[in-house]
This record gives sequence, structure tokens and C-alpha cells, in this order.
Amino acid sequence: MPAPTIDPKTIFTPEEWAKLRQRNDWIGLGLVAHAWVVIGLAVALFAWAPNPLTWLIAVMVVGARQLGLAILMHEAAHGGLSTNQKLNDFVGHFLCGAPVGASLHRYRPYHLSHHRNTQQSDDPDLGLAAHFPISKKSYQRKLIRDLTGQTFFKQTLRPLWGFLRAPGQASPEARSAALTFLGAQAAIFVIFAAAGQAFAFFAIWMVAQASWYPAVTRLRNIGEHACATPDPSDPWRLARTTYANPLERLLIAPYWVHFHAEHHLWMYIPCYRLEATHSLLKQKGLTEKMEVKQGYRQILELATAKQAL
Repeated sequence: MPAPTIDPKTIFTPEEWAKLRQRNDWIGLGLVAHAWVVIGLAVALFAWAPNPLTWLIAVMVVGARQLGLAILMHEAAHGGLSTNQKLNDFVGHFLCGAPVGASLHRYRPYHLSHHRNTQQSDDPDLGLAAHFPISKKSYQRKLIRDLTGQTFFKQTLRPLWGFLRAPGQASPEARSAALTFLGAQAAIFVIFAAAGQAFAFFAIWMVAQASWYPAVTRLRNIGEHACATPDPSDPWRLARTTYANPLERLLIAPYWVHFHAEHHLWMYIPCYRLEATHSLLKQKGLTEKMEVKQGYRQILELATAKQAL
């Protein structure tokens, strides 16, 4: 059963809707450049003053920007990086998805199915949120697995090792995923090495990808849909918006990903116009219909409210 929708023309004036839908290549492609510049600055900070604190900051910032690259690949899945479809897909796949082991071409049909069927029985992402709330101890175990690389090993390294041991037996999907990951990591290593930061590729880029990136990805998934939908027939509450402070935007929720309710209401609004969409909805008194939380601490309190047995 398709997810319920709301006609934006019943909410916004034609002028408001035209502005919200407007796409700008300079902004879309500029966000990709921004992600890579922030990664470079984080590595440069550690190179300038190598110590445990700058290493930790670099790992957290780079891990969050790796999530940012995944978010921008998601934006490309909706055609939001460029009005030129070929350029949109090239950047979304090679500069956003591949560096974090993802494929835009495999992700797009899966993700659009999630939008068509959000919180319905055939939503492919339903399993990411259906088991919440959980206990605090359960979440702590998941967080430890994320931060210690166990999630990365299970989701990325184990399938990769299986492919390397028997490439001829791998499915086309497994082969494509392995080659995407290996090719992208090799290219990034060459760039790091050319900048004199070969060590940082392993100590920062790979450590971030194996620790902070899966941890904040899990938190992102929780924030978007977990415990957000008491009624799957209510389009206003199919997803959640979470207010994020500047530190949370830096380390947890880059590129307006926390305005997820607005994205699910009208998925072709570019990510850089979601905050303006929220402001307009607030002016019209409509955010009261939505699921809105005050920061990720509140999200975790909601998602870990189950008492341990």
C-alpha cells in the first residue's frame, strides 16, 4: 500500500512552492566540495598538531563528513545535486557514494521504494526502526559494536573478504560492491599519499569509516523514523524532524538531514531548502502536526525508553 501524501499546492502559494522546488547547481555541487574541504581541513589539523585530541577531532569530523557524503549521494538519488542528470549521477556515484562503499545506481531504486511505501508493510527500511524502543543497555552494545569496528567488519570487510577469496563465486551485486569499495579506497589513498598524508589515510579516514561513521549512521536512522509513526496513515508523521545545534550539525547531522519529515512530505525539495520549508510550515502553524524533537539527546531518550528485562 503506497504511503499517504499531501499535495503541496494545498499548503504553499505557487510562489512559495516554486522557490522551495528550485534547484541550484552551484549549491548542490558546492555541498560536495564542502564535504571534501572539511575532510581535508580535519586531516590538516592533525598534521599540523598531531596529538590524541586532534586525532579524535579529525576522526569524528571525517566520520560525520563520510555520513555527509552518503547524504549527498541520497540527494543525488533525488536529482538534487545538479540539474544535469549525467553530472548529478556522476558526482553522486563517484564523489559521494563510492568513497563510503555505496553505489548510487543500486541505492536509488531501493530508496525510492522506501519513499513510495514509507512505514507501510512493504517499506524496505521498516526494519531499521520497527524494533524501537530498545533498552539503554541494548543501545550501548550497538554503539560499542559501531565504535570498535565490529559493524564495519560485519557489513563491509567480511563480504569483501568473501569476494577476494572466491571472486568467481560472488554475485554480481557483491562483485560490484567490492570493486566499488576497493577502487574508491585506492583512489583516496593515492590522494592522501600525494598530499604527504598516507598515514592519515589509515589513522583517520579508515578509522573514521570503521567507527564514527557507522555510529552516527545508526543515530541518523534512529532519528529519522524510530518511534515516530503512531499512525502510518498520517503523512505528517511518517518521519521526524530533529532540531540540531551547530555541534550536532558538525558531528552528527550534516547537510540538513535532520529535517527528515519535510523531506518525506515532498521528497524533491533540495536538501538546502528543507530548513526554509520547515520555517514556512511553522509560520502556517503546521509543524504542530509533525513529529519534532529538540536535539539528539531527546531522540536517544525516546529510542531507549524500553526497560531491560
